[in-house]
Amino acid sequence: MEKLRQQKCFPGVLNPAGLVVAALKGGSGKTFVSTGLAAAFKSIGYKVVPFKKGPDYIDAGWLSVAAGSPCYNLDMFLMKPEDVVASFCYQSNKADIALVEGNRGLFDGLDEIGSCSTAELAKLLGLPVVLIIDVTKMTRTSAALVYGCQHFDKDLKVSGVILNRVGTSRQETLIRRAIEESCGVPVVGSIPRLSNNFFPERHLGLIPAFEHFKVREAIDYARNIVKDSVDLEKVLSIAEKGRSCGLGFVDFSLSFDSRSAKELGCVIGVIRDEAFQFYYPENLLALEKAGAKLVFFSALADKHLPSNIDGLYIGGGFPEVYAEILAGNDVLKAEIREAIDRGLPVYAECGGLMYLSEYITVDKSSYPMVGVLPLEVEMYKRPQGHGYVLGQIVEENPFFPVGYSFRGHEFHYSRAVLKNDSYRDVRFILKLQKGHGIVEQFDGIVYRNCVALYAHVHALTCKEWAKSFVKTAQSYRVGNMKSGSFKEALLPAVDDQL
Repeated sequence: MEKLRQQKCFPGVLNPAGLVVAALKGGSGKTFVSTGLAAAFKSIGYKVVPFKKGPDYIDAGWLSVAAGSPCYNLDMFLMKPEDVVASFCYQSNKADIALVEGNRGLFDGLDEIGSCSTAELAKLLGLPVVLIIDVTKMTRTSAALVYGCQHFDKDLKVSGVILNRVGTSRQETLIRRAIEESCGVPVVGSIPRLSNNFFPERHLGLIPAFEHFKVREAIDYARNIVKDSVDLEKVLSIAEKGRSCGLGFVDFSLSFDSRSAKELGCVIGVIRDEAFQFYYPENLLALEKAGAKLVFFSALADKHLPSNIDGLYIGGGFPEVYAEILAGNDVLKAEIREAIDRGLPVYAECGGLMYLSEYITVDKSSYPMVGVLPLEVEMYKRPQGHGYVLGQIVEENPFFPVGYSFRGHEFHYSRAVLKNDSYRDVRFILKLQKGHGIVEQFDGIVYRNCVALYAHVHALTCKEWAKSFVKTAQSYRVGNMKSGSFKEALLPAVDDQL
């Protein structure tokens, strides 16, 4: 263990140990094991940088807390392969170990050939796979499943197995012998059936770490279980095989087409709290690299907008859970409404769209929101939009060029309904080929410099987004400076060295 710990990265060279944690299906325990591994490695002195495969905020949030480092998303549908590689190289360059959590089953993708699957991501990055097997009511069949994964795609490196939900020591012994003798793959861990549940679910995923009132206790629990049940030295030796993946160092900053802060200086407010917590770190990074200074505040606790902001970013989350508190913050709602009427650039995604609507209805109770968009939002028991989004930008707007082919994702249990008298006055910027959006075939309602969508965007998918946001915010700032609305005429330079 000590020898492995002493092997550090060389500046400017991709040299972390790395692995992909995968499973045969969703619900097999990937996030619990990945979270426990990240926390366990961190506790013994490793710098862990976590990644999550696919468009996911919640699992990424847990991994971030466990590792003490931002978790970055890698998505082969939303991103070009070179951008996936660039992001992985750049973010993991100073790590001792890069830990990638897969999603769904190992080979599950967009189609019958498994496009954009966890397996394809592992092969793209050249990383070994540690396979989690839920062995509930199973013994030797576990070996058949591992053998099948090995031979289904011989270019894939299935390098270790962790058994999950093991019932007895006899079951564990039988499965371990069957897998190691039939497949030649080491069983590096055996996690028993657990009675405690520190990771409750909401909708189709975990309760976000941001909201979990026992988040530290949950992380410590996962760490201790993994330390007791998994051979960390063997996992690290598997991860060492990821050092030779041969990707080399990639200058990730080129992916953002950075501008100088003096050229595009502005301040963008970001609502980040329990109600609005879904932000890709790359999106915030892209705004900063484009020249924005970010100011974070809460729609739940703060009564006023931050002073002198030039733009506002409202991400996704669960505003329906906090609808009563949001509804009661009348001063902030009024200030946001007035600022949008004055032309403040605002970008709102999913939960942000709901917040800007007139009402959110939850269990037949309606709560007044900001009211700047002619929408009434109602919550349902089943998803109203779930999956990737494809479309084309068809209207002028502050964030995307007309004609741009939009790729994103949506996941919402709410439905936004236009008021009957508003159809003639509403413009939508995004015509959908795939996805639900706000109304059939359309998403992205626009009002002045405000755009609100159900779809989420990733900055590495649309590199124009951050530049356009900052440019529009800068123009808004210049206009206010000329009118004397700002107390300060200049911003301090934003450090572009990340």
